[in-house]
Parts: sequence; C-alpha cells; structure tokens
Amino acid sequence: MAWTDDALPDYLAELGVPGIVDAHSHFMPKPVMDKVWAYFESGGEKVGREWPITYRFSEDERVATLQKLGVTRFTSLCYAHRPDMAAWLTQWALDFAQHHPQAIPSGTFFPEPGVREYTAAAIESGVRVFKLHLQVVDIDPRDERLTPVWGLLCDTGIPVVVHCGSGPVAGRFTGFEPMAAVVRDFPDLPLIVAHMGMPEVAEYVGLAETYDRVRLDTTMVDTKYLPQDHHLDRAVLPRVRELALDGRVLFGSDFPNIPYQYAEQVEALARWDLGDDCMRAVLFENGEALFGA
Repeated sequence: MAWTDDALPDYLAELGVPGIVDAHSHFMPKPVMDKVWAYFESGGEKVGREWPITYRFSEDERVATLQKLGVTRFTSLCYAHRPDMAAWLTQWALDFAQHHPQAIPSGTFFPEPGVREYTAAAIESGVRVFKLHLQVVDIDPRDERLTPVWGLLCDTGIPVVVHCGSGPVAGRFTGFEPMAAVVRDFPDLPLIVAHMGMPEVAEYVGLAETYDRVRLDTTMVDTKYLPQDHHLDRAVLPRVRELALDGRVLFGSDFPNIPYQYAEQVEALARWDLGDDCMRAVLFENGEALFGA
C-alpha cells in the first residue's frame, strides 16, 4: 500500500481493527504548545537536528485530523518544566478530555512540595495516564520528592509515560539506569517507556521482560527520520513481538510534534513484519485494554 495519511483508514479496515489507540500524543494549552513547537523547530543541539512540525494546526483541526486518520482514543500528554505548573496543566488536560470524549484524561507531576497530594487529587478527578520527560524537563526520577508518587501509581495502577531513553539528545538523567533504578525500587510501577527507550531499546525490552507492569510505546521508533544509530537491532524483534502479544507494547506517535506524516509510524511497525496479529495488538488491542474500560 501507499503509506500516506489518506490511505491509513483503509489499512486499518483491512487489518480488522476499529482504529488506533494512540498512547503518546500531545495536546496542551496554546501558549505551552507554542513554546514546545518553538523548542523543536529551533533544531540544533536542543533536539539534534531540524524538526519541522507537520501538524501545526489549531486544536480543533488537530482533533479532526486524528479522527480522519482513524484514531479512536488518544492522550493529551503535558509535562511541567518548572514548579507550580503541573496541577494547572493536569486540570487543563482534564477539561480538554471533557470536551473531547476520545481523549484519554491525562496529567503530569513535578518533584515539588505537595506533589503526592495533587497527583492523588488528579487520579480522583479521572486522570488515566501521566507523563514525565526526563530530558526536556531535566528531572531525576530518583528524586526523593517523587517517591510517594511512585508508590501511589503502584497502588492505583495508573500508568506513567516517561521519556527516559537518551534519544534524540541525552540529558543528565536519561539512559537506562536512572529509570531502571526506580523500577527496581517499585517493581509494581505501571511504567510506559516512551520511544521504547531509544536508543537503549534492548535494555528497556529486558526491563519489560523482568517487570510485568512495564510497557513500551512505539513513538518514532524505526521511522526513516531517525539516524541509523537510533534504529532497532533486528535481533530484538522476536522479544518485542512476545511483549506485544502479552499486551505490553503500545502504539505512540508524538502527534502533532512530528516531522513526517502520521502514517510513517504505522509503516515503520509494518516493516518489522511481525504479523497481523501483532499489528492489531499494538495499534488497537493493547491500548484499548489499558485505557478502554
């Protein structure tokens, strides 16, 4: 098939799934989104290379675009880059989900006084997934102020998407060890490793094989935009397939903050040639099982 956005709904129909559940997409207040876009479009050392935003549309146009693509559920992941911001972003995302039923109620937190209390309040208000970005926000996941939050997520089963791999540009607390240390201390943590932990994919696959609540999302993985050193070692694919069929690989796109068409991410997964059952699991079934109830 021609891997374009226009062709994507026909592919999903042929595959036999109602659509895509996107576990890694972003909707934010406009001033925050404008700053995120400016960050990516600055390129250079911040993001490693030129990074144009393909879907630089209004909020309503972006929601309509996902619907046209066949996305049935999507997150509105935000992340706070300073204190006294996370609770406000979470409330915005909850309000967004009230207006857009396909949106999975999302939230964020930051290592600061009161973080456990406002995270617990967010869960009570309906948040179904949280987001942290260790590289952009420069957060150490081992910060003792986050300890009660990790325990809370273990107790409630609410997952957190964490950008913890050192791609595309390493940060002080990215790589494998900082986040793996948290999982060793909190073995029931429902962690979703953003970007499958690129480029430390093999290490994070091993973490998911060891801890039943660790999942991986496919965001940007093996897309043609990435440099070769960020692509998967094909030897790891049989292990990825097993995790996918066990419900622990989720589709993610990074929409709208991507420098190519949405369909390219689906094409990248299809090139793995892991079978239609695996594609159905990753694109729809695993996300639906986690977020659909």
